[in-house]
Amino acid sequence: MKIVISDPKTGKSYQKVLDKSVEDQLYQKKVGDTLNGELFDLQGYQFLITGGSDKSGFPIRPEIKGSKRSRILLSKGVGLKNSEKGYRTRKTVRGHTLNEEIEQVNTKITKYGTANLDEIFKKAPKEGEEKKK
Repeated sequence: MKIVISDPKTGKSYQKVLDKSVEDQLYQKKVGDTLNGELFDLQGYQFLITGGSDKSGFPIRPEIKGSKRSRILLSKGVGLKNSEKGYRTRKTVRGHTLNEEIEQVNTKITKYGTANLDEIFKKAPKEGEEKKK
């Protein structure tokens, strides 16, 4: 499972692959719940679960209860690209509860810690690339 951390202050996003032990602690959490940063070795931080997607790429919708997939009639929102006025279509989406089939969890920072995220998630330059100055 991957976690994507969005920083509202800077507009940057950071991605981290989670261990199996941390994944187990996320099961049964819902979209809208808060997470402690200690789960991801980010002391002092607090995160809000905003969404995600499952292993097949179906998005999580906050209004669908449980963790099952459902085919719902959509006119706008997550899971449907911009459409004409009055246009509706049936799409498959996943419920708001996290389980073992979830591949990515999207979060945003609600409380900041002392550590700088740019330093923690610093990317090493790829082989053959030089650092830009």
